[in-house]
Amino acid sequence: MTFRRRDIMAGAGALALAGSLPAAARAAGFASKRPAPADRKFTSSAIEAEIARVKARIADPELAWMFENCYPNTLDTTVDVGTVDGKPDTFVLTGDIHAMWLRDSSAQVQPYIHLVDRDPRLKRLFQGLIQRQARCILIDPYANAFMKDPSAMSNLDWSQKDKTDMKPGVAERKWEIDSLAYTMRLAHGYWTRTRDKTPFDDTWSRAAQLAVATFRVQQRKQGPGPYHFQREALNPTDTLMLGGYGRPTKKIGLIHSMFRPSDDACLYPFLIPSNLFAVSVLRKVAQVHREARGDTAAAADAEALANEVEGVLKQYALIPDGNGGQVWAYEIDGFGNWVFMDDANVPSLSGLAIIDAADRNDPLFKRTAALAWSDRNPYFFKGKAAEGIGGPHIGLDMIWPMSIITHAMNAEDDATVRQCLHWLKTTHGGTGFMHESFNKDDPSNFTRSWFAWANALFGQLIVEIADKKPALLAQTI
Repeated sequence: MTFRRRDIMAGAGALALAGSLPAAARAAGFASKRPAPADRKFTSSAIEAEIARVKARIADPELAWMFENCYPNTLDTTVDVGTVDGKPDTFVLTGDIHAMWLRDSSAQVQPYIHLVDRDPRLKRLFQGLIQRQARCILIDPYANAFMKDPSAMSNLDWSQKDKTDMKPGVAERKWEIDSLAYTMRLAHGYWTRTRDKTPFDDTWSRAAQLAVATFRVQQRKQGPGPYHFQREALNPTDTLMLGGYGRPTKKIGLIHSMFRPSDDACLYPFLIPSNLFAVSVLRKVAQVHREARGDTAAAADAEALANEVEGVLKQYALIPDGNGGQVWAYEIDGFGNWVFMDDANVPSLSGLAIIDAADRNDPLFKRTAALAWSDRNPYFFKGKAAEGIGGPHIGLDMIWPMSIITHAMNAEDDATVRQCLHWLKTTHGGTGFMHESFNKDDPSNFTRSWFAWANALFGQLIVEIADKKPALLAQTI
C-alpha cells in the first residue's frame, strides 16, 4: 500500500513455506489456517454460519480450505473493537502494516455487510468503523492511513520525513479520492441494509460534509488548495513534482487525485476510475444525509457535485479504443493528454462494476474492462502460472490476485469464472491465503503474506458464486 510494501516480500522464508505447506496441508486434510478461537480478534455467529453454509457447497477441498481461511481473515486478525465516549469504535488493520487505511478498512468488511442485521455484535462493529472513519476524516481529510491512537505520531518509518502537513493520528498522508469515497460507500451500504441511524450522528455528518468539501477544493478551481506532498524516495511514484502539487492540469471540474489506490503517484492528476467512483458515492452519501438525518442541504450539495463531475467525465475522459469505439481513459490532464492502462487496485477501470461505479452490462464499461484485460494495458501480464493485471507498485511480471478476482466478478460465462478460480487456487504459494502479488511464472515468489483486503475480496467472490453459480462450486476446480 505504501512504497515500503515492496519490502514486505515473502523472500526465502516464504519460498520454504511454499515448498512445505502444501504437503503438510494435504496430510492434515487442509487443516484450517485460522487462529485458534481464543486468539481470534472478533467472532460473529452470522459469519461462522455463512462459512459453514458456503463451504458445504464447495466440492474442491483446496478451494474450500482457502475460503475458510480467507473469508473471516479480517475479523480473525485485524479488528480491534472498543468504545470512544460511550460509542462503538472499531479499528481495522490492513494486515501486516499496523495502521488503518480508510480504503482497506471499508473493503475488508464489505463481504460481511449482507449479514450485518443477523448479529448484534457484527452490527456494532460496523457502527464503530463508520464512527472511527468519521473521526479520522475530521483529523485530516487528505490522509489515507491512520494510527490507532489519534494523538500518536506516525510510526511508519517511510513517512517520517515526508514534506507535508502531518498531524497526530495520521500514519500516511497520500491524497487519494478513493480513501474518502470508500467511507461513503460503506456508510450507504450499512444504512440501506439496516436503516439504523445510530452511527450517523453529528460527528459523522461533519466528516461526510468535509469529505465533499475536500472533493470540491481538489477541483482546484480557485487555486491548488492546501494539499502538497513530497518524499525523499528512489521511486518517483512515491512523491509529487512541482513543489508537491503534482503535474499541471486544466481546471475542467474533475477532482484531482494525487495518488492511485495503490498509493502510487498519478501520472496525470485526473484519475478517471476514482472520479467515476466519486460520482457514484456522492449520490450514495446524499441518500444517507437525506434519509438518515433529514439533511436536504447536504444531500443537494453532494448530488450537485456528482452531476457536475459526471458531465465533465463524459466530455473529457472518453478516448478511442482503436476499433472505432470509445473507452474510459485511466488518467487525463484536461489538456487533451491521456494514458490508457489499468492497475489492479480498485477503483480501477476493470473494477468499476464491483464498486457500483458502472453497470456491469454497460457496453462502455465492458469495452473498457476488456481492453484493460489485454496487451493494450502495459500492466497486463501472461505467464506460466496465470494471467492478470499488476501495476507499477510492485513491478513488471507481478500479477495481483485482486485483478483475477475482479475479472471473475465481471464475467458472465462459467468458463471464465472457472479459469479464474483455477488460477487463484494454484497461485497462493501453499499458504491458503491471497497475496498482494505473485510472479506470473512462479507463484512461490509473492508479496505480502497477510493482506486482508485481498482475502476479503476472495471470500466475497466465493460467496457470490455460491449464490449465483452454485454448480461451479459443486465440482473440482
